[in-house]
Amino acid sequence: MNLVYLSPNFPHHYHQFCKNLKLLGVNVLGVGDAPFDELDPMVKDALTEYYRLTDMHDYDQLVRACGYYTHRYGKIDRCESLNEYWLATEARIRDDFNITGIRGRGIDFIKRKSMMKGRFQSAGIPVAVGRVVSTVDEARGLVKITGYPVVAKPDAGVGALDTFRLDNAADLEAFFCAKPAEDYIMEEFIVGRIVSFDGLADADGNLVFFTAHRFSQGIMETVNQARHIHYTSLRDIPPALEKAGRRCVQAFDVRERFFHIEFFETAPGKYVALEVNMRPPGGFTTDMFNFACDIDVYHLWAQVMVNGRTELDYRRRYHCCYASRKNRYDYRNSHDQVMEKYRPFMVQAASVPGVFSSALGDFGYIFRSPDMEQIDEIVGYIQATK
Repeated sequence: MNLVYLSPNFPHHYHQFCKNLKLLGVNVLGVGDAPFDELDPMVKDALTEYYRLTDMHDYDQLVRACGYYTHRYGKIDRCESLNEYWLATEARIRDDFNITGIRGRGIDFIKRKSMMKGRFQSAGIPVAVGRVVSTVDEARGLVKITGYPVVAKPDAGVGALDTFRLDNAADLEAFFCAKPAEDYIMEEFIVGRIVSFDGLADADGNLVFFTAHRFSQGIMETVNQARHIHYTSLRDIPPALEKAGRRCVQAFDVRERFFHIEFFETAPGKYVALEVNMRPPGGFTTDMFNFACDIDVYHLWAQVMVNGRTELDYRRRYHCCYASRKNRYDYRNSHDQVMEKYRPFMVQAASVPGVFSSALGDFGYIFRSPDMEQIDEIVGYIQATK
């Protein structure tokens, strides 16, 4: 098998996906714009070959890279990045080189929030009232239906970048005065807690692995208000959440892919769909999969890519939590105190790369316990400020 992997050096820990492909005999053919000599040795070792571009956004260069690999290794069987930013580029390459996976005709349903709504509704999942708005008059018309506040976000955006809560007419006017040129969707503001249904589907759409996470608040609030965030995997998934998640996986025809589906939990057992992401959940969540269940999800994905399916017998042994810290805060308890008090629960503690810091903080702790009360205690100790 020949697999082209875009930007294999980002995020850094994703080299484990490449490593496990290579262990299964796959030619892992990296394409990126970083100089080869600057790649981490672990990334280099995970690749069969690396083709450097001067600009990853220059599609002609990408075509030449794939043409080179086709000449050298034969037909390209897969093109992946596991990164939302490159989903549309992957689809275009698959179209041009006749590669299995999501093609251009299907990309808008997993990139554009406005088009996701129809798929969610076909799965019987409620969605926020909203639509793409191009003018302030169109927005005012929507607000007559929804009332304030509303949320404005790029229709094809990544994460919470350039996402805004508008609380009144003045906010609306100010937004349109500075609105970027891209399409924006505006929706009613839903009051509820963010939860996610996450996992991996095989070539037939069967769930090889799945779990769920509960978030302290949305990424929009975290980024725009410079707040802490913590989120925790659940040992027991609420039946209504699992049912909604499975319906969405089927509605979006998820195959040979990770998925990260976000909902608002508006009341116990009541969920409103937020958005779907056809890639692993962000940050270090793939590591959290492993810590929570004592599995190797990187190897699991590689097996699915090579064989189309795999078997996994697993239990959610622990709640696994990520809790952030930000440099701007003065904390009551030092890092050394945190580690001394809770070392038996800690599985990872590290600085966060700058590109992720607005959402994930400047420093992150990952810890696990079978007891949710213990998780909450550790979060409180880590994030307590003076």
